[in-house]
Amino acid sequence: MTDRRTFITGAAATAVLAVVMVVGCQTPEPPNEWYKKLPNPATLKINEGRKIKFANLLPRMRSGEYGEVLCGTYNNRELSLPGALTTSDPRLGLFLQNLRETIMANRRLVFVDGKVVVCNLNWIRDHVQIMKGWKHWEPDPISFLQLIIDTQRADGQFFELVKQMDDPHWDMVGPESHRLFPEDNVALARMELEADVEYLVVEGAWQYYRMTGDDKWLASVLPALEKGIDYQTSDPMRWEPSLGLCIRPYTIDTWDYTNDPESRMNRRVAGKPLCAMHGDNTGVYQAMKQLAWMNRRLGNKAKAAKWDARAATLRENIMKHLWNGRFFVHQFPVRGTKPLDGNEANRLSLSDAYALNRGILTGGECRAVIDAFVERGKTAGAFAEFFTIDPPYEPSFNGSKAGEYVNGAISPFTAGELAKGAFRSGREAYGWNIISRWIEKVENDKAVYFLYNRKTGESISEGAGPSAWGAAALMDAVEEGLAGIVDAETGYDVLEFSPRWPVTPYRELRYVTGYEMSKKYVDVRHIQTDAGFRYHLRSPASKVKAHLLVPEGRSPKTLLVNGKETAFTLSTVGESRYVDVVVTPTDGVADFEVLY
Repeated sequence: MTDRRTFITGAAATAVLAVVMVVGCQTPEPPNEWYKKLPNPATLKINEGRKIKFANLLPRMRSGEYGEVLCGTYNNRELSLPGALTTSDPRLGLFLQNLRETIMANRRLVFVDGKVVVCNLNWIRDHVQIMKGWKHWEPDPISFLQLIIDTQRADGQFFELVKQMDDPHWDMVGPESHRLFPEDNVALARMELEADVEYLVVEGAWQYYRMTGDDKWLASVLPALEKGIDYQTSDPMRWEPSLGLCIRPYTIDTWDYTNDPESRMNRRVAGKPLCAMHGDNTGVYQAMKQLAWMNRRLGNKAKAAKWDARAATLRENIMKHLWNGRFFVHQFPVRGTKPLDGNEANRLSLSDAYALNRGILTGGECRAVIDAFVERGKTAGAFAEFFTIDPPYEPSFNGSKAGEYVNGAISPFTAGELAKGAFRSGREAYGWNIISRWIEKVENDKAVYFLYNRKTGESISEGAGPSAWGAAALMDAVEEGLAGIVDAETGYDVLEFSPRWPVTPYRELRYVTGYEMSKKYVDVRHIQTDAGFRYHLRSPASKVKAHLLVPEGRSPKTLLVNGKETAFTLSTVGESRYVDVVVTPTDGVADFEVLY
């Protein structure tokens, strides 16, 4: 993608500055004059005693010797959580801000049973997927999730949505799968054929606990979370014991209806053809690993070991029956179900991208999935390779023609998960390629949408789903993939720090993130020079596990941590090299200088 840096010099620079900087009737000084009045970065404390020194103050609106480069916006509206500031342009920061505004616009209040519930949106699936974005700023991250946990059915099943009663969703299932609140004109319901709800509730609880570190709350909900996964892996409606895999009706990936037109209004399981869908199974695998982690946090070592063992067994079954050597079989028919066509073993779907980030695949397997998307994008006749499924069902699937809606449209949530997986799997340049393309797409469209026409790239999102879902996935790809900031415990007490900025055109920047609710912030300043590169990391971390991408063609010779020479190791991910070190910050600061 073209690097759209703006260079304005001479009279043009003065004219632009006159527009953006006039206060009252005051005429601004020429840029080279007022630039001389800015502090000299060399005198800043952040540069004292350092080999590599930051050359620019951030935030700023302009950079360059005379202020000729427009690198920020008036009042730096791109500075939020997460936010990015660079000395080259404001595009990445504005992209993140656009994603943030999209997510915030999907925030809703629901009034049910005397409670005011905050949700984004009113399906727990969307709410948890979008949590990847709103966890950074939402002041009430728990009320909807708590409602879903508190209303768990006796068998372990969770409800998934809350809607007004004049919306027919609650009547698409039997009375055992809905709960009505006539005083509020709302209903809790579970689309019975959905098989992803229990593992998503676990993921939501895991996310919330990382934000708060509230052990008392975790202990109060952990039995319900475990009961949900026990239900998912034992009930005959959800589990095929002969394969040791989760099952569902024959849907498109994780969607909620089959090819039978009757299933649009009947979301029960009975009488429907059944399959093992890989996304349900990789999601349950992830939930089992999260349950093991949460049990270890509470000191339940024996129970944690049991969940780890169950996860290992499930992985064996998944790879035995659902892995085709490059990616996952889309739907694996069970109990006499006939495949809809001969393409299921070669059909890529959105859950292949999600699997990249669920801890189930090796690095080589992740790269195989990524390469499959790239190769398919070259031959599928689509404007991008971020498919809901490919190839689509011909000529249609329950009214959606090939290439329409989830029958083959393009989705930003597939893109976000694919980019995040690429950053982590040695395909860092491809990860940035994805983000760059979406920056340009959002700039052109002035928005991010739920789904796109696979040929034209136009939005087909009307009534399709929340744009916030894709926005959150893209934001998370920047956060954990590109910026490489992962909260490994709770409240960033242990930080996995794996920045991959060398694959971008940005050579000096500042990235900030955190949890506004708990006032936990992470602030990173980065610069690359011919002598090496530097990260100044300020955070709440007591331990930082650093994994620093080395620019292509460079050979690290020395690592300085807070100015002191420190031993390090070099690791390889795919063809990429990383400087690895574990450090204890001093007064909240871990300053890394890698010298060539």
